[in-house]
Amino acid sequence: MATYTLWDELLASTTEPLPHEKRHFQLSRMWAGLEAMEGDNAEPDHWRYVSDAVNLLEVLIAMGEVADPAGLIGDVIQAMGECSARYEAGGLLKLQPGEAQGVRALLEDYAGAINALPARTVIRCHRLTEKRIQALLRDTSRKPGTHIVTA
Repeated sequence: MATYTLWDELLASTTEPLPHEKRHFQLSRMWAGLEAMEGDNAEPDHWRYVSDAVNLLEVLIAMGEVADPAGLIGDVIQAMGECSARYEAGGLLKLQPGEAQGVRALLEDYAGAINALPARTVIRCHRLTEKRIQALLRDTSRKPGTHIVTA
């Protein structure tokens, strides 16, 4: 099931951000997920909340709505994948200190973006991200070594 429909996108404001309640809900889960992943008590849902924000920011960057001049998104995606791999190997679902610093920086960028961008842009980003993830999950011709993380 999609988070937003085309109808939601078309009706969304082109000048105002998402309503506070929607932003607060998403950001609260994201920050709680990061906090758990910096400690020793993270569960798969914590990883998913952080991963969702990273995926959404990756699409905002691709859309040209957010800049990533340092190229941090690739490092953070790799860190999230390595964290998931450690968990799948029996370890904790925990970010290493260097990983956590990069993830935190990127999530701060994401929080700033959804607090500033028009609702229509954020909803379009959600829709494009969901389509992208579904296409990746359906793709059977991935390059060798490509790993889809589903922690």
